[in-house]
Amino acid sequence: MLKQRVFTAIVLAPLALLGVFALPLSSFIYFLDAAILLAAWEWANLSGYDKALKRYTYVLIMALAILGLHLSYADLPVSSILLVSAFAWLIALVWVMRYPQSVGWARSWQRALIGFVVLVPCWLAFVSMKASDNGELLILLLFLLVWGADVGAYFAGKRFGRNKLAPHVSPGKTREGVYGGLFSTAIVAIGYAIYSGFEASQLIMLLGLAVLTGVVSVLGDLFESMLKRHRGIKDSSQLLPGHGGILDRIDSLTAASPVFVLGMQYLIAS
Repeated sequence: MLKQRVFTAIVLAPLALLGVFALPLSSFIYFLDAAILLAAWEWANLSGYDKALKRYTYVLIMALAILGLHLSYADLPVSSILLVSAFAWLIALVWVMRYPQSVGWARSWQRALIGFVVLVPCWLAFVSMKASDNGELLILLLFLLVWGADVGAYFAGKRFGRNKLAPHVSPGKTREGVYGGLFSTAIVAIGYAIYSGFEASQLIMLLGLAVLTGVVSVLGDLFESMLKRHRGIKDSSQLLPGHGGILDRIDSLTAASPVFVLGMQYLIAS
């Protein structure tokens, strides 16, 4: 299983980086569209829509929403939307902490609506990064923070894991694993700060943002795990051997990207 995961990751990571660095903004947006629509297909299943017609309808509505973003992006208050998204993840945190007693998300239409709250801000966050100065480096930093948190948590959890983080949602995750993941994000942040020639104050802010991004990425993973547990499925799909589906790979990014973009905007402005 681990070998399969590693092999798929070896294929996926260069593909993602190629899309970020090799494609101009106009093509990158369509690359991002494809990822979001595949995720929407899987989210329809998480919402309880297992019939093909309902899933296709959900993807069509998501596609229309993305078309609206294409047409109106220049006039959208992107930062405000991302801020609302960040607060929405606080609600998700309450749901995860109180599961299975939490309410307000379990009905199919509620989960379907939540899919737009999760996927649309993620689209906006990545487009805003790509369109900014040194946007490719920002996206790379976000990838490294999230991947670092994931890999660090995996190995630290395997070696030191004792105390369960959220046993009702994801029994395999431990607090020690999270600490290991956050340590990895700190290493990534220090490396980026040195590369960018940051001053001490900027380094401290970046470290804080890196840790926050790592924490929120864990929340994104836990939230999808909660939906899968409620739905009675292990993976969002079987599209990626050893990894499950697209959502299983980007769940952390959907939560982390709005927070990361807002934090970098503040850091760059300071």
